[in-house]
Amino acid sequence: MTSERWTGDACSLVDAFRQGTITPTEAVEASLSAIEGSALNAFCHIDPESARLEAATADVSLPFGGLPVGIKELEPVAGWPYTEASLVFQDRVADYDSTQVTRLRAAGAIPVGQTTASEFGGINCTNSKLHGTTRSPWRSDRTPGGSSGGSAAAVSGGLVPLASGSDGGGSIRIPAGFTGLFGLKSTFGRIPKGPKTLQPPLTVTVGCLSRSVRDTARWFDVCNGFDPRDTLSLPRVTGWEAALGSFDLSGKRAVVSVDLGGAIVAPDVVSVITEAAESLIAAAGLRRVDVVVDLPQGGLEWAMSNLVGLAGTLGDRYPGCNDDLTPEIQLGMNLASHNLDVTTAGATEMFRIEVNERMADLFEQTDFVFAATNPDVAFAATGPMPTTVGGLDLISAYGLNKAIGNNGALTIPANLTGHPAVSIPAGAVDGLPVGLQVIGRHHEEQLLLELALAAERQRPWPLVAPASLV
Repeated sequence: MTSERWTGDACSLVDAFRQGTITPTEAVEASLSAIEGSALNAFCHIDPESARLEAATADVSLPFGGLPVGIKELEPVAGWPYTEASLVFQDRVADYDSTQVTRLRAAGAIPVGQTTASEFGGINCTNSKLHGTTRSPWRSDRTPGGSSGGSAAAVSGGLVPLASGSDGGGSIRIPAGFTGLFGLKSTFGRIPKGPKTLQPPLTVTVGCLSRSVRDTARWFDVCNGFDPRDTLSLPRVTGWEAALGSFDLSGKRAVVSVDLGGAIVAPDVVSVITEAAESLIAAAGLRRVDVVVDLPQGGLEWAMSNLVGLAGTLGDRYPGCNDDLTPEIQLGMNLASHNLDVTTAGATEMFRIEVNERMADLFEQTDFVFAATNPDVAFAATGPMPTTVGGLDLISAYGLNKAIGNNGALTIPANLTGHPAVSIPAGAVDGLPVGLQVIGRHHEEQLLLELALAAERQRPWPLVAPASLV
């Protein structure tokens, strides 16, 4: 029986099952062993008994038949802890599977355990009071990002070939960018969030962190499609993986705006993104157009809209549970408690309208917007959220709100408007990955996958971190 971790992509592992060169039982045992011996703190719960039972009877003819996967801890799995990475819910256990998990199981995937996240998905650093610090397989002193940081560390670190994620302000794209993975935030509603769906603030999508474009395409084949328990979910679309390589992108228009008109991006990152964007535009035959990108910056407005949902989740536990919350969540709840009134709520909605109008204007003039995924390479694993970019002290230069808001300034706009966006591995700065973000038109994820496929073929990226901590 092999004990070697699988360092290829998920689809190639399923192919190996079908060819008989490795069995699902061997793959699950290798993942369990790797998780047990890992220093990444990427998993907060494992379910070896169930995983072994499922592996023994796996139907490898299914899309993910026998594949070990990680499930982000913000997503319910029946019988597993459902803490949302918070001490407040440390004793809660889920009594149902999410729609996404249900569909993954039906496609043969084997959930082996739960990957760590930031508390309630609130920040892009996976470091909680409940589970401690999750570390990047690229460098142990750096964060894999958040809130899907555990999933990113697990996939990039070679623990599992594929893991779920969610993205309400960049939580798939940010960790993908920090760990050299591929991450797609779909059009809002593409994969249902139910059951028991919390609709507001209408920014969150679910999906995966993957090593390859085809892995993500297959995930969407399995998981997309309307579900009545998420009334805003979209009709099913088939053929995501089969269609890869069949679209002609030549002549499509592309705008390169590394900072999206307002973020502060480190000079070294600007250089990597500019070169990667120009190379991909040429490889795909796109037509570069000069359009001014000037999206409103509104991290505070985005946070306020999300805090409404969090207030509902905490209910009458707050403010009595305040000491159990991480400092960032404490700050957010305190801010909301004193400032979230009818006037603020109205201003937040007006801001969303403005962002949507600007984005609609932009996509009348282009088909793709190229930008950085993150302002800089991964910061310290233990935090705090950085207020310095490329050696520039943002607090001194721009003030505290701009400094803190800069961390999600590149990813939040696509969440507010529901546009699909991808993070594609683009290179490295000082040995740490840099992600190229591409935003596309509503409902045109397939074209983003096609563009990413062109990048993958032109400049293949490492499927796992070169020196992953196992």
